[in-house]
Amino acid sequence: MDESTQVIIKQESTTLLEIISSAAKDKSTDVAKMEQLFSLYERVQARESEVEFNRAMNAAQSDMRRIAADATNNQTRSQYATYAGIDRVIRPIYTKHGFSLSFDTGDSPQDMVRVVCYVSHSGGHSRQYHADIPADGKGAKGGDVMTKTHAVGSGMSYGMRYLLKMIFNVAIGLDDDDGNSASGDDGTADWIAAIESAMDRDGLGAIRAALKDSPTPTGAARTKVVSAWNARLKAISGESK
Repeated sequence: MDESTQVIIKQESTTLLEIISSAAKDKSTDVAKMEQLFSLYERVQARESEVEFNRAMNAAQSDMRRIAADATNNQTRSQYATYAGIDRVIRPIYTKHGFSLSFDTGDSPQDMVRVVCYVSHSGGHSRQYHADIPADGKGAKGGDVMTKTHAVGSGMSYGMRYLLKMIFNVAIGLDDDDGNSASGDDGTADWIAAIESAMDRDGLGAIRAALKDSPTPTGAARTKVVSAWNARLKAISGESK
């Protein structure tokens, strides 16, 4: 919406206030008419706030540049931008233009986690976005590679990252396909990601039990997963001392 249209809307708002003020002083004005005037004023104000929101979004995106990937998925040999990396670059920009973000979860389909983002603007308008992320703890071959608790946490992390990218149309320097790491043939990347995210011995124990019952991965890939498990156990044992 161009600047002349915004001026017209502001003029409408000012004119309505004058009409409401005049009607309020008129003893013959009934309550129903006053309610209609206030309702119309609220709609005009909402439209003005939405215009401000869109204009600020355009300005914020104009200030944003391609963001460099700051992490590597060694299993898929892909690079991606972490949430922290994206946030560090764009937060100063979107807050400068009057935006604030808050995240929540909502009702979602079975074995999914719905990540919700509320985008609010200082002008009063807000929008809600959401993403449904798989959180069943399954790998590419359908085997359990992480606990439900870890799967939900991982899903929320992915959801926040991708919503942040989508809302502001952020481009990453290299292909950001870390979220597709489960597409490997044997699910090796899933197992290693789960292992590296385990916080304690109990988490590692659950992964080990699931791996024992899983037919994949096999051969050298399975050896790699076991090595990752042993390395994580060593790291956790060192952290607990």
